[in-house]
Amino acid sequence: MTADRARGFVSLVGAGPGDPHLLTRAALARLRRADLVLFDALVSPETVALARRARRFPVGKRAGRPSMRQETIHALMIRAARRGQRVVRLKGGDPFVFGRGGEEGLALRAAGVPFEVIPGVSSAIAAPALAGIPVTHRGIASAFTVVSGHAPSSYEPVFDAVTPGALTLVVMMAVAAQQDIAAALLRRGWLPATPAALVFAASRTDGETWTGTLAGLAAGHGPADVDRPGTLVIGDVVRLRAALIDEGAGAIARDAAK
Repeated sequence: MTADRARGFVSLVGAGPGDPHLLTRAALARLRRADLVLFDALVSPETVALARRARRFPVGKRAGRPSMRQETIHALMIRAARRGQRVVRLKGGDPFVFGRGGEEGLALRAAGVPFEVIPGVSSAIAAPALAGIPVTHRGIASAFTVVSGHAPSSYEPVFDAVTPGALTLVVMMAVAAQQDIAAALLRRGWLPATPAALVFAASRTDGETWTGTLAGLAAGHGPADVDRPGTLVIGDVVRLRAALIDEGAGAIARDAAK
């Protein structure tokens, strides 16, 4: 759909991996003209602040913490749009990658509210890239799979369908379950020495990356930092980080682009 300026309208906007410099031009334009912004927990304060003229409300969900019901978020968007407001539903990464953007689009369509989708740079590829880990690399990995680490029911069927070591695994929302995820892969024949990385807050100044092995993760050696966004990367491509990253300079291109 295209924006209708004569009535209320909703933009489902991807905020990218955190750094506002990595927003798309379209996302920035929607924020600047928004009347209402409903933003997720992992969207940076600097990004939210770009919506200078809008009312701004947090509606995000974090594991194990009180959060707004999804149906309530739908109702807020629909009510504001029916009142003629330009609404931005601001999500970390991309709205359609573990962002429930599809659910929100269906709710808006059912309510007869016009909307659009503004894609964002997904943390599934941006976080590894900023940490110096390409998810594909000629001769090492020709494919990658992105899976949610929220619950075994999400990741175990995917692990069952993947040949051990055949591709790069990127697991989102995996920090709290890292030991269980590693153990599940080891049970399915992945080698204990398979390289693994936990990338935290990749585009922020407090970002850091832990590297080790599947065996180390299963033994609890990985950091259990649940306060920062984290991405788990598993596969031989993790070894490339040592050659691509200058630890003293920080993540690739993060500072140089500013």
